[in-house]
Amino acid sequence: MLGVIPAAGSGTRIQPLAFSKELLPVGSRVEGGVERPRAVCEYLVERMLAAGATRLCFVIAPGKSDILQYFGGSVDGVPICYAVQVRPAGLCDALFCALPHARPDEAVLVGLPDTVWFPVDGLRRLPDDACSFLLFNVAHPELFDAVVTDGAGWVQAIDVKSAAPRSSWVWGAFKLPAADLATLRRLWDERDRRDEYFGTLINAHLERGGRARGVRAGEAYVDVGTLHGYREALRVLGGTW
Repeated sequence: MLGVIPAAGSGTRIQPLAFSKELLPVGSRVEGGVERPRAVCEYLVERMLAAGATRLCFVIAPGKSDILQYFGGSVDGVPICYAVQVRPAGLCDALFCALPHARPDEAVLVGLPDTVWFPVDGLRRLPDDACSFLLFNVAHPELFDAVVTDGAGWVQAIDVKSAAPRSSWVWGAFKLPAADLATLRRLWDERDRRDEYFGTLINAHLERGGRARGVRAGEAYVDVGTLHGYREALRVLGGTW
């Protein structure tokens, strides 16, 4: 199982920083009996490993070598590879930069490295054989991609940063078979690669008869890409989940 971590963004909402936003210290970890600051993207890595990821792929921009230096070639014995997104062209482009590293018969995990969410095993609750989104109920869904589902959990549409979203449930991470990721890549190519957001590509996929599931298993979700989100993450991490 491959975990894909799109980390090529510039993080303009929380700049200026002297390092990549994915390395922003949020909370702490204990290493060798010593408490140390914890980079925000380590929370996503932890959750991917909890879901059974056997390899990780960071998608980075050409100037973000500090992420490579921070993680090196493995974490907790799980190998890491790196793909370069030459220019900032959105989440879809970042995901497809990692596609060559995915084996045709495996599942792919995707999350955002500047978020903190619970439960830790949330990705494990998603099926391996279908495109599925881990959903979180949030107070301001208009800031995210709100996922509209039917009574059985099948995705009907994704309202991408809509001023009037039809759902308060937003996706925070997702899983899909590598073969489905390849299918979405072909659809993206057919659409002249104009989809920046994954939600608009999924909407096109649904319009063509594709399917996706929404799993309402998320308990807390914080986007740490703003100063407000950073403070909220510290509050959430100080609680019990």
